[in-house]
Amino acid sequence: MIDKDSLYFAFLNVARVHYYRTHILLSEIGIYHGQPPLLFTLEKSDGLSQREIADILKITPSTINVMLKRMEKSGLLIRKQDLKDQRVSRVHLTSEGRDICKKAKEAIEALSEECFNGFSLEEKETLKLLLQKMGNNLKEKSEKNEVKGC
Repeated sequence: MIDKDSLYFAFLNVARVHYYRTHILLSEIGIYHGQPPLLFTLEKSDGLSQREIADILKITPSTINVMLKRMEKSGLLIRKQDLKDQRVSRVHLTSEGRDICKKAKEAIEALSEECFNGFSLEEKETLKLLLQKMGNNLKEKSEKNEVKGC
């Protein structure tokens, strides 16, 4: 059991509530939790290949394929064969996909406002530095594990 008065429990609780709130806001616009990064990537660089998307998002190609199928079925994107290499499929946002992308950005901005409501600028900066430090700690451990083959 994790001590409910511990810093780690507080962190886990924030992560859990944030995930839940994100799910609510995104479901209101008809998308899933993992889809905004894909939408934002295509908005920035439309016409990427599935492999390029997988590399950018650091997700397996098979996971990207499942996401693309779902989003294509929803009318958010289309896949077209590359004109130079028929083996490559290029992914493009539809106008509906661009609209949903805009709404997703608005939802995330609203969530950010909810998260940091009542925080001073100094508190926000301090929290940002602390979270970056935490992220670097975890990243460093992950990179060490990758070298070991884990």
